[in-house]
Amino acid sequence: MNVNHIEQSDLEEIPSIIRVILVENDDILVVNFLKKFGAIFKIKVIDNAEECLSYIKNTYPPDAIVISSNMGGLKFLETVRHESWTQMLPVVITCEHITPGLIKEVSKKKGDDLFCNDFSKGDLVTRVQYFIKRRRYHASRQAKTNILEVKIPFWKRFIDVASTASALLLLSPILIIISVLIKLDSKGPVVYKSRRVGAGYKVFEIYKFRTMRTDADQLIKNMGALNMYTKQITVKQIDGLCGECPLSGSCQRQLFLDGEVVCEKTYLIKKKEKVAFMKFQNDPRITNLGVFLRNSSIDELPQLFNIFMGDMSLIGNRPLPLYEAEKLTTDKYIERFAGPGGLTGLWQVTKRGKGKKDMTEEERIELDIDYARNFSFKYDMKIFFMTFPALFQSENV
Repeated sequence: MNVNHIEQSDLEEIPSIIRVILVENDDILVVNFLKKFGAIFKIKVIDNAEECLSYIKNTYPPDAIVISSNMGGLKFLETVRHESWTQMLPVVITCEHITPGLIKEVSKKKGDDLFCNDFSKGDLVTRVQYFIKRRRYHASRQAKTNILEVKIPFWKRFIDVASTASALLLLSPILIIISVLIKLDSKGPVVYKSRRVGAGYKVFEIYKFRTMRTDADQLIKNMGALNMYTKQITVKQIDGLCGECPLSGSCQRQLFLDGEVVCEKTYLIKKKEKVAFMKFQNDPRITNLGVFLRNSSIDELPQLFNIFMGDMSLIGNRPLPLYEAEKLTTDKYIERFAGPGGLTGLWQVTKRGKGKKDMTEEERIELDIDYARNFSFKYDMKIFFMTFPALFQSENV
């Protein structure tokens, strides 16, 4: 398939970590793919199209998805091209033999490329690098097209400064006590910083009291035994090597999977024994104090500093993580960023505040858009007083 030209292909250098999802359940094809591209890509292997759809809805979009036509690749294409936030997601279809009819069908369904299963022809690495440049080029054009200038009314900014200054002064003893308790409870910084996207697509660092261990990201990789659905894996392993690996500790059947070196035999055994769901009765990543801070929403008190500095407002649409905001760049959703970002907002005090769990993403965005269109002093006061019953939630989030 033809490679489209990008005039601004040098917008940024290609990142060192290129994330690719491989959707395939044929062990031979998976192993061959890992051997060929594992040292270049950070590869996530998923067994079927349905699981892949669920995965990309809850994680940062990959740089490319490689899916076999035998795994429902063409139907998968139709699905992702139908959703607004995945319309530009690079999808590569693989097959046993490339035919003119298949080329025509993949092109009609807006697939990005077509390769043989063994990747003997064409250059997948070059194509994925092109996809990254293309995404950045379109993102830069989209940003110029959808420039949002959000002007905060004087009355709103005055309330933000006056209320947060008073609150910080009155709550300073409590903030100090909580800071000391966090230090005593676990090692690590008192405040957790996270990059968020607020009004007008402004990116800033939001502050929260830390509620998790500092090694939370590493712990999740080793929590399989705590998973309520985990099966016992019988293979004997030493440092990721199976019992047949040389005593010297070096494996002659190495695979590069998800940024790590694994033994091919160990991978295949784990793949057969793996479970589809993750559920933890008691998440060990959350500190003892963190459970209380989350349930009481006290962990969000440091965001008073964000409000005082003008990063966000007291009432408004919740600033989103970068991976979520990147999904909402179409005309249909962009309007939710036309309203002020806030500590609490319309969707928090409606369904979430009432303890309901049937909030869909579409409903949440619709509430955000409604606030962006209609916010006023009266509306803000209504949301403010509705916030208090929602502070002590029934669910642990």
